[in-house]
Amino acid sequence: MLFPSYRGRRTRKSEGIRKMVRETAVLPADLVYPLFVVEGLEKKREIKSMPGQYHHGLRSLLEEVKAVAACGIKGVMLFGIPKKKNEVGEEAYNPQGVVQQAVRAIKKKIPEMCVITDVCLCEYTSHGHCGILKDQQVDNDVTIEVLAQVAATHAAAGADLVAPSDMMDGRVAAIRGHLDNEGHKDCGILSYAVKYASAFYGPFREAVGSAPSFGDRRGYQMDPANVREALREVEEDINEGADIVMVKPALPYLDVIKEVRGICDYPLAAYNVSGEYAMLEAAAAKGVLERERAIVETLECIKRAGADIILTYHAREYAEKLWQA
Repeated sequence: MLFPSYRGRRTRKSEGIRKMVRETAVLPADLVYPLFVVEGLEKKREIKSMPGQYHHGLRSLLEEVKAVAACGIKGVMLFGIPKKKNEVGEEAYNPQGVVQQAVRAIKKKIPEMCVITDVCLCEYTSHGHCGILKDQQVDNDVTIEVLAQVAATHAAAGADLVAPSDMMDGRVAAIRGHLDNEGHKDCGILSYAVKYASAFYGPFREAVGSAPSFGDRRGYQMDPANVREALREVEEDINEGADIVMVKPALPYLDVIKEVRGICDYPLAAYNVSGEYAMLEAAAAKGVLERERAIVETLECIKRAGADIILTYHAREYAEKLWQA
């Protein structure tokens, strides 16, 4: 095709034509909305590091989930913040814990909503690491047994999917085996298969109080320089029983999403994380980019890279007013 017989501008000249030939569409049903639920909180409060996002008590959480369901979003991801934390994160597997209560409440009031629960210990441990410590190191094999207990309490409460985000070796197999043994064969696993030791988690860690009290998480989260390793992690988690795999973060790792899509025919999620959200909001607040267009462009590029599902803090706003704009 050569100019002048080919003119690309013919299919760009009007909004109607542009929409008609558009190759990538992000629908509300493609999105999952992450939500923070705080034990004992009476009224919702804004998270300082994530303007427009909130800590919720059970009452405001239900109001939020109802609003999310009304605009076409089919899934929420729950992160819990307990009143008490200790060295071993006991509240994570308390059947009456904050996430377990939240799951029961949502499934009672909005049963059609797909409830996904984060399975990790970092929000529940006093030291902020994602597992059980032994000599100042996270003990992988002890931790995965605890994570399996956590997942089972979430499934018993009614969670549709449990999402281990810890990056311990073998945790998907441990969780799948324990869920099956406890009679929760229908509860699926959305695995954080590829979770990098990223600089983009800061606002989240502030929101849930999970910054490590010493050291860092590079001993168990992935090196940002690696992509072949990501493909091994995805293959391993699928072999262990994952139903959906995820890449986290999203924007700095679009190449990884594309590579994973190329070798994987399982549903693929990507997490547009707190630092990506805060970065966009900060730039918009300074007037250096068009906020709503930037939100749409961000989600489209993640979908275009190969993600079927996008976890994003912009989910509600996008579904309510941007996706048909």
